[in-house]
Amino acid sequence: MKVSDIRKISAEQKAGLQAQGTGLRRTALEELPDIQSHALIVSGIRRCGKSTLLHQFVQKLQRPFFYFNYDDIRLHAFSLADYQLLDQVIAESGCRFLFFDEIQSARQWELYIRQKLDEGFQVVLTGSNASLLSRELGTRLTGRHISKELFPFSYEEYCRFTAQEAGVKSLDAYFEKGGFPEYLKTDNFEILSQLQSDILYRDIAVRYGIRDVSSLRQLFVYLVSNAARLVSPSRLTAAAGVKSATTVLEYFSYFEAAYLVYLAPMFSWSARAASTAPKKLYIVDPGIIRTGSVSFTGDDGAMLENFVFNSLRPYTSDIYYFAGKRECDFIVNPHGKKPLCIQVCREPAPDNEDREIEGLLEALEFFHQDEGIIFTRDTEDFILKAGKKISVIPVWKYDFAGICG
Repeated sequence: MKVSDIRKISAEQKAGLQAQGTGLRRTALEELPDIQSHALIVSGIRRCGKSTLLHQFVQKLQRPFFYFNYDDIRLHAFSLADYQLLDQVIAESGCRFLFFDEIQSARQWELYIRQKLDEGFQVVLTGSNASLLSRELGTRLTGRHISKELFPFSYEEYCRFTAQEAGVKSLDAYFEKGGFPEYLKTDNFEILSQLQSDILYRDIAVRYGIRDVSSLRQLFVYLVSNAARLVSPSRLTAAAGVKSATTVLEYFSYFEAAYLVYLAPMFSWSARAASTAPKKLYIVDPGIIRTGSVSFTGDDGAMLENFVFNSLRPYTSDIYYFAGKRECDFIVNPHGKKPLCIQVCREPAPDNEDREIEGLLEALEFFHQDEGIIFTRDTEDFILKAGKKISVIPVWKYDFAGICG
């Protein structure tokens, strides 16, 4: 490449970023540290607002910044030698604050970032592939980075963005639309469809050299259509159209690395038992479920349970399900001093209430806890049974930000 090319691309990218504005102030903004000794890395699924969040961050700090987005088709030929040209453009800008977008698209980026840190630059980064980021961070940047995750709009952020009050009406709307900012701005169905295609083909199939893209997509559609259900790789070979459970496991890891799906394990004190048990599947956003599924019925307990997982996940990754004689949907922070046992039930009724309560009671007994929660769509109550206190709470009333404090 030529230095004039990099100069032009950088200027156009920064102008485009600034033209977009800073958007809705994200809750995660308050968690970003102003630190120069470490690289600050914000990771998450594509189009969830990472660039906007860091734009809010640099605006908050009121410092001149240099911006460069590696996920630009004009940079497909960017080589290791071109880092010297990039250095020249950065020097011309006079900025000591560097903002690099989609860093995983750059070759040996971790070496370059380490160099800039050693030179005294403040560096913030975004990335959309968890496994690539963790691999590079675990080598050249060990002890020199702080990582934060960003997710699509939470329900609270959705309500602020759409100027709606919390309640059943806005909750149902969130279940229908989800939290991807660009989709909410345009209401264009194709944006979410294209997002899924880009991740499946560009970020997974091309990056990992998968030739059987049809099977990859077939498995993804199956998973999206089965949110909040137990899945086992050995039983999904037919659904994916492949013969090997190992291939299914590989596909799972790619979906997770791209932040499309999450797999919650069964809780067990035995690591082997936990690893061999089926896992509970959750999808990153309701909008992905609505646009990617071919059979998901949607307005039921599975969507509510998926919502609860996504509400918990920004605050902890220590989330399991419990399987005894009966099942409890969530055990949060079971390795802490006070594990939280949660059951999810769309609408408690005579035909399901006993089952839900008994599953929660069994988990409370197992973890020696006296209080549990049943999350519902709109039912509020309080139950005292077998010496245990159970709060029945509509999800739209609950402050998940304090759940893991």
